[in-house]
Amino acid sequence: MTPGSSLADGARNFRLRMAVINRETETALDVTRDRYGRTVHPDAVADVRAHRDRAAVKAYTTYLAPCADALLDTARRTLDELPPARHLAGWRTVLDSLAASTAAIRRVLDRPNAPGPGPAGERAQYKALWPHLTAWADHGFIASHLADLDQRQQHRAPLTGEEQQMWTELARAAQRRGELQLTESWYAADGQPITLAYLVEDDDSTVVALRGDPDALGWQVIGHYAHEYEAGQILPAAVPPGVLRADASEFNRAAPAPEVSLQELIRDIVEAQHAGDASNALLSATQRGYDAGPMVRLQELLETGAQFAGALETVQGRQIAARLAALGRQVEFLTREVEEAAEDLGATVAVLPPHRTPVPRFRPGPAVDTAPPTPPPRTSTAARHR
Repeated sequence: MTPGSSLADGARNFRLRMAVINRETETALDVTRDRYGRTVHPDAVADVRAHRDRAAVKAYTTYLAPCADALLDTARRTLDELPPARHLAGWRTVLDSLAASTAAIRRVLDRPNAPGPGPAGERAQYKALWPHLTAWADHGFIASHLADLDQRQQHRAPLTGEEQQMWTELARAAQRRGELQLTESWYAADGQPITLAYLVEDDDSTVVALRGDPDALGWQVIGHYAHEYEAGQILPAAVPPGVLRADASEFNRAAPAPEVSLQELIRDIVEAQHAGDASNALLSATQRGYDAGPMVRLQELLETGAQFAGALETVQGRQIAARLAALGRQVEFLTREVEEAAEDLGATVAVLPPHRTPVPRFRPGPAVDTAPPTPPPRTSTAARHR
């Protein structure tokens, strides 16, 4: 194991432990909420988060504190040796932020009684550390990647110009036939996308590597291999993928907004007797704002999916983004239609007619002191023979 890999393991183990702490915290917080997601036990919430903060500090001192500075130094040296690419400036900013968090954590831990003595002071101290600890949990993977990134060289000579042109033409012909089967994609350190594919020809297949967007003009085959394992050993290593939103955090999610499920709204309509009650259930599905209804959430889901597809920056990604955006507009139109229909239903001021009687759960049996009914007389019939 190289020194860089050993350092990276500390950050990886810290993140794994933080993931467990986060999952246990969410489970404990669920008990403090009602069925709509509203907090009903604020004191219990404070206790759960204090326990979370203590566990996170312990994880940091166990896994990350011994290696954080050395890990960042190694990551910076590796970063300086990488070829120019669009993502490097962002990575450098992340490393600087992690260094600032490391210094802030050290200052707080070096002064354990600064907020005040006793349990209250410790709570305040650990609460102040939580944002810095989650910075490492969210973004430490970049430092880990850089620390154990081996600058692998090609194990065999790259394709000549003629070979590259020949394999590229073969792959494009297979793509037109529908016989270029894409299997995996990643970005190399220089920011270029690489895609593995099976090139099928005459019931035989070859693993090829493409550089560029397979659905755009200008992509090329950069190598062919006996199997995917060989390709993985020879091709440039994958760098960590990006994020859709730069401020997203797995460990600092906003508290869930109150939400009524579709199943509950359907049940409300089934149990309703007045038109107004059914109307209210439909209007809840189209409600906007903080406690938005399911139809509005569905529109948000489609819009976010469209943002993700567009952020892929590929031909197919942009096409799918357009489709999802169009579906979002359709759901928005449908939401307005449902809202108008619900308001019209409420304006009918009607109730269900009384002949829609419920099905009794139990049928009345005969009284105890009454004789059973006399069966009808049996009529003699000729036996039937086949």
